[in-house]
Amino acid sequence: MQPVRSPAGEAKSFRAYDQNQSFLLPPSLDDWLPADHTARFVSEIVDDSLDLTSIYASYTNATGAPPFDPRMMLKLLLYAYSTGVTSSREVERRCHVDVAFRWLSANSAPDYRSLARFRRRHLVALNDLFCQVLVLCAAAGLVKLGRVALDGTKLRASASRHKAMSYDRLTSRIPEVEAEVAKLLAEAEQVDAAEDDEFGPDRRGDEVPVELATRERRLVKMRAAKEALEADAAERAAAAAQAKAEASKADTSDVEIGMAVELARSTAVVKPRAQRSFTDPDARMMKTNDGFHYAYNAQAVADDESQVVVVTWVTQHPTDVNQLLPMLDATHRSLDGAGIGTRPKVVLADAGYCSTANIDTATANGDNVLVATGRLKHHEQIPDAPVGRIPNNLTSRQRMARRLRTKPGRAAYARRKAIIEPVFGQMKVKQNAGHLRLRGLDGAQGEFTLHAICHNLRKLANATQPAAC
Repeated sequence: MQPVRSPAGEAKSFRAYDQNQSFLLPPSLDDWLPADHTARFVSEIVDDSLDLTSIYASYTNATGAPPFDPRMMLKLLLYAYSTGVTSSREVERRCHVDVAFRWLSANSAPDYRSLARFRRRHLVALNDLFCQVLVLCAAAGLVKLGRVALDGTKLRASASRHKAMSYDRLTSRIPEVEAEVAKLLAEAEQVDAAEDDEFGPDRRGDEVPVELATRERRLVKMRAAKEALEADAAERAAAAAQAKAEASKADTSDVEIGMAVELARSTAVVKPRAQRSFTDPDARMMKTNDGFHYAYNAQAVADDESQVVVVTWVTQHPTDVNQLLPMLDATHRSLDGAGIGTRPKVVLADAGYCSTANIDTATANGDNVLVATGRLKHHEQIPDAPVGRIPNNLTSRQRMARRLRTKPGRAAYARRKAIIEPVFGQMKVKQNAGHLRLRGLDGAQGEFTLHAICHNLRKLANATQPAAC
């Protein structure tokens, strides 16, 4: 019989392990958080560098329970979005289990409803905070404005494709739902009459059945969606008619143009497959990397020095061609608001922003834009650099194409992808910015601005604290 051997390592001494061990002195969260942690950087920025007057100014009601300190709520919001935590419920959970969140909240752990209300309440104040952070980045030498790049990216809206209807489906479905509502109302009245006979007239008997309440709410949404689709079609037809009337004859009178516009508006036809979301009516169906979804088109301009975002904007239009001029104006306003008086030396944009009107207007306004005039086909080679004098009969679009083929033009435009596309990639990967939480155009604009603030803060932290975790 073999002797019983002792388990391996039985004689080895291990460090003491006791989950019930008590602390001799009260623990300090400050000792548990590393000195170079990003949460400390966010806390210092909010306490020492940001003016929160625009946030505090909204608290005018002295009644009711005292709210959470806006400084603490803003710190939680900035740190959460910087680390990709965009759910208010997840932020509340982290305040219980994550040292950094507990340190920022000072162990107060606000509930998710308070966090969500704070985020929605101060969307307008985020514009002022964005400008202040841009000033900090410029003071740190991160904004040079030699070259800037403009581009757009699709952000998924908080709306499902299954909570929507096309126009032709709405047209046929609304009468059906109206008939169902009328039937349910008649049945409810019969039930009320029977209950009055049985229980007497003292019973209220006005309880709305669940089926009726659900269908009535859905009917309201369906009618609103149908009206919105018809209004959009009318406005597009009116704009097209006005442009056509103004371009057809130089001597067209304003009365004739107005008549053409009104005729087009009154006879506009909605495309049968046009859709509206019941969940987020402001969102539009757009093509994304994984198919067609309800989304917003987020625009941003970033500086070449360190990819700091200079300005942001969110639009409902899926294409970029109409966003070049508004984004140039927004860039100027943002720089003026931040006290940066200089304009970018050159603005880089891809072919999605190219049109003759955009090039001519931008040039007339003094903006030096370098816009691609078309995408190269597969295996297509870039034409050789032009030589000789520029022909006088070239259009502005042809001149732009010729400029892009020169060596300086190629060198400048080659920087476009390296400037702006990593910004969107970092936002979507590190900050979970690809899927918005807030609904409505204002909510989408405010949340994307919040993502841009956090992006710029991470750039500022990397420049001032290279070892931040």
